[in-house]
Amino acid sequence: MVKKFEYLTAEQVDQFLEHGYIIIKNAFTREQAADFTSELWTRLGLDPNDKSTWTQERIHMPWLKRVKVADFSPKAWGAITDLLGGEERINVDATGWGDSFIVNLGTEECARQAQSAHPRDLTNWHVDGDFFIHFLDSPEQALLVIPIYSDIAPRGGGTMICPDGIDLVAKYLASHPEGVRPVGVAFAPSNSTYQDPKDDPEYLSTLDVAKRCSNFVELTGEVGDVVLMHPLMLHSASKNHLQIPRVITNPPVSIKEPFVLSRDNKEDYSLVEQKTLKALGVDSFEVKITTERRNIVPARVAMQKKMEEEERKRLAA
Repeated sequence: MVKKFEYLTAEQVDQFLEHGYIIIKNAFTREQAADFTSELWTRLGLDPNDKSTWTQERIHMPWLKRVKVADFSPKAWGAITDLLGGEERINVDATGWGDSFIVNLGTEECARQAQSAHPRDLTNWHVDGDFFIHFLDSPEQALLVIPIYSDIAPRGGGTMICPDGIDLVAKYLASHPEGVRPVGVAFAPSNSTYQDPKDDPEYLSTLDVAKRCSNFVELTGEVGDVVLMHPLMLHSASKNHLQIPRVITNPPVSIKEPFVLSRDNKEDYSLVEQKTLKALGVDSFEVKITTERRNIVPARVAMQKKMEEEERKRLAA
């Protein structure tokens, strides 16, 4: 019996199970995007028409306002609920979309480069979720989501993803029931006693994971597209050789309870759970964590608090 989905097509289901991501086209309008980003340049204190003011290549902005996904983009919300097994499993209060834009402006040096670096050589490969200890079934980051607020052409700074990295990351997490701590572009066991995480034999560099992979996808798109990815999708910022501002956000989706990878009724598996099991190469996997689930306060919080104060001053001026 084929499981029915309310919003996703059979092709989208197959795409997610095979590659770990789908793109929802026209999930919101250009008018919505223009309204949501209307204060972006004022907040940044930059002139969109004067590249000499663009002193940073990439900027991760704090959020000043949030909207409910179901209100802003019913189309994306429907796809999210299908991927996660129903709205009742989602922690709606922790799943809003904010104006925490990630702006990739590029540099003049990048613009002069005729060739792009090979994806394996990018230096930002990571798995999202710098705010919690990671387990295979972690509920805090149940999907990786990228709403697109600017048209993104090839070589225009689109996020690079690595679908075959999901298998390697999933197997690593499955072998670490004690949980792992994100340390930059790497993981280390949460109970590691090494002063330098790199000295731990179980340290995993996600840059090294990317070098073992062969399937890379540059996420180009148009305003209003939304990319929905498996939470263990390896991804990296890329160089914006066009110097056309690329604007996205990266809001987490949280679920109420941890993923379950050993369900009695196979029909109850969400698509994300099915993809995780496929990555492990098994039909079922019982997760038995050996330490408590806990959050981390990442260093970016203090930095973004300072940015927020500066942005609010510019808006009030």
